[in-house]
Amino acid sequence: MNWADQLLQNWRIAKARPWLVKGARVLDIGCADGALFRRVKGLGPSVGIDPDVPSRTQVGTATLLKGAFPQALEDSSPFDAITLLAVLEHIPPADQPRLAADCARFLKPGGWLLMTVPAPAVDSITHVLRTLRIIHGMSLEEHTGLAPHSAVEVFASAGMELVKRKKFQLGLNNLFVFRRRGSSS
Repeated sequence: MNWADQLLQNWRIAKARPWLVKGARVLDIGCADGALFRRVKGLGPSVGIDPDVPSRTQVGTATLLKGAFPQALEDSSPFDAITLLAVLEHIPPADQPRLAADCARFLKPGGWLLMTVPAPAVDSITHVLRTLRIIHGMSLEEHTGLAPHSAVEVFASAGMELVKRKKFQLGLNNLFVFRRRGSSS
C-alpha cells in the first residue's frame, strides 16, 4: 500500500469509528494488516480475518487470523460489531446471502454491522489511478461491479435493520450501518 491507499483506508476507518465503542469486541472481516485496530483505540479483545494475513498476529487487543470468514474463527463468541470495509465488492453476489447470514449469526442482538461499499464507477477510476501509480489498489481484479443499494436487501433478509446510509469520498463510496434485530445484551 502506498500513501494514497492509506489515505482512502483511513477515510473508511474514520466512517466506522463513531460506531465502535470503547471495550467493544469487534470482528474486522478483510482486515488487511490490522489498520482498524491500530487506529481505533480502546477496543476489547477483537479479531481480524483476512486471507492475506501471513500468520496469526497480535495487533493491540486484536488477533489477526489468516483465512476466510467464518471458517477461520477460533470460537463462536458473538461480537458487538462487525466491519466489512471495502470487502463486499469482492464477494460474488451469489455468496453474499451466506455472508449476511454468517454476520448475523456472529453478531450480538443489537450489534452493529458496518460496511463501506464503493460505487461501480470506482472500478474505472481505480484502474486509471493504478496505471498512473497513484494507488497500489488491493485486489481490484476481484471487484464484482456490485450496485451498493443491493446490500440493503441482502443484509435485511438476514435480520439486519438499516440504520444509516451515507455517501462519502465525493459520493463514490457508501457507508452502511446495520443493526442486528433483537434486544441488546
